[in-house]
Amino acid sequence: MTQVENMSPAEKASIKCIEKVFASLAANKNFLVEAGAGAGKTYTLIKALKHQIKNNSDSFLRSNKKIACITYTNVAKEEIQSRTDNNPIIFAETIHAFGWHVIKDFQKAIREQIPNLTDRWKERIEEVGGITQQTVIYNLGYPKITADEIFLHHDDVIKLLTYLLDDKKFQKILTNKFPVIFIDEYQDTNKNLADAIVENFIETEEGPLIGFFGDHWQKIYGSNSCGLITATEGKLEIIGKQANFRSDKLIVKALNKIRPELEQHESDPDSTGEILIYHSNYYTGERRTGNHWKDDLPEVTAHDYLSKTITKLQEKGWNIAADTTKVLMLTNSVLASEQNYQNIFKVFSDTDDYLKKNDDYISFLSDVVEPGSVAFRNKKYGEMLNAFNMNAPRIRKHADKEAWYSDMTRLIEARNNGTIGNVIDILKKTKRPRISKKIEEKEKRHFEINQKAIEQQTEEEIAFAEKIKNIRSIPYSELINVVQYIDDKTLFSTKHGVKGAEFENVLVVFGRGWNNYNWNQMLEWATNGVPKGKQDSFERNRNLFYVACSRPKKRLTLLFTQELSATAITTLQNWFGNVVEPLVIQ
Repeated sequence: MTQVENMSPAEKASIKCIEKVFASLAANKNFLVEAGAGAGKTYTLIKALKHQIKNNSDSFLRSNKKIACITYTNVAKEEIQSRTDNNPIIFAETIHAFGWHVIKDFQKAIREQIPNLTDRWKERIEEVGGITQQTVIYNLGYPKITADEIFLHHDDVIKLLTYLLDDKKFQKILTNKFPVIFIDEYQDTNKNLADAIVENFIETEEGPLIGFFGDHWQKIYGSNSCGLITATEGKLEIIGKQANFRSDKLIVKALNKIRPELEQHESDPDSTGEILIYHSNYYTGERRTGNHWKDDLPEVTAHDYLSKTITKLQEKGWNIAADTTKVLMLTNSVLASEQNYQNIFKVFSDTDDYLKKNDDYISFLSDVVEPGSVAFRNKKYGEMLNAFNMNAPRIRKHADKEAWYSDMTRLIEARNNGTIGNVIDILKKTKRPRISKKIEEKEKRHFEINQKAIEQQTEEEIAFAEKIKNIRSIPYSELINVVQYIDDKTLFSTKHGVKGAEFENVLVVFGRGWNNYNWNQMLEWATNGVPKGKQDSFERNRNLFYVACSRPKKRLTLLFTQELSATAITTLQNWFGNVVEPLVIQ
């Protein structure tokens, strides 16, 4: 048999996809790789980058040109840098860092557009007497204007980049510096920015060669994301990657029924897999009636159904442990309740602030204080100093050792019984570890605002001070629980931990709790058709359902705590087979 004949169906599909990508690159043709769940999108992206390195490295280095690879998380950026050996012609950055990199030298144009960003910017400008020759800066991500400087918010960078993409001079400079631009997870691109890229580069077939990598069915973050990118026929080569290297055959078969237009081929034709579906329709008590919770089980009952499901899975031989199984809770409030960090959930309106460590307090406490404190508790003092970014202390006498031990004991006590504010206040005094510069600046600003009379405080200052006060009041034990969850040391995950992840076994809990998601309605529409004007709502629900169901390698279980109609159950049977059964709790 030839080498190709020995390949799995997924490998053959992957090779076809990569060949089409290489052909588009050779023809200088803009393209879009649509890679379904488990298809190995990042592998294809890295292959394309390495192909560009092989063919363009010398000429790009001589002419000071680079290939831009835009990502949406620092983790993805670092993975791309690592897998391309930090090659100097690859400029891998997050969308905000890339955006600022390419617009920062256009200071005059930026200043002219700042009044058009938001009404709040107009108010800030009036408060300082207008825009003159201030230097525009983007670092901390919170907006501010003084007589000398203007600090941009994260969203401002995207809006300014979108605006400048219409400028011919900017287009020329961008193209000269980055003749090739790859966009990872393209479906998460801001819609206005994506439209500007299509209008100015794809439709005109001028400017940099654009390569999109992603899957519009995996758009699950925010309504401002673009989702599917389209262009005039012939302007953008659509390349479907019809492989699934993650899931066993039975699960791939179900995914193909959910999404027949992008049929996937499994990696192991002899694999089996397991799918189980439980619903709560036989529950005879009163269900919840609130708008967000309508038709769901009461909170305590829902927890009982989850516990009963886990017990049944254990009886069927599932190894229910954090390293083999994930319980996907698709509603953040339910997850916070199950894992006991309800106050963190209430304080942060954007869950990315704590789940992705976008907030400076969460980031510092999670990445520095926690690992260092755990190392101290385990008497691994070298690890503690590494976590704290400190050199070995000079301990010349017994009192020095006692001081270290006393300071660390106070920190451990505050972690166990205090608030985030208690911990920060201790670190301000002990400097073991030293608080981050960003937190230091926020603490200083918080103090200065509180020194003013309330009538002297601006609306923005009041909001800032209230936010910091609320963060400081959070019980530190909740931060520890969040870190355990983020570090994948618990059974649970949510939609923020879903995309890109994979697990041996997955149990997905489909309930209510957020008005944006109604699983019964989505399943009904999948069979009966989507009502006019409801396509966005349907796709939001369908996409998250698809992403959640595509996480497991071998075993998938769905638990519906929301009541399901006969039509919804029929949809499940059509997709997954005759595996839908009621769960009864005595």
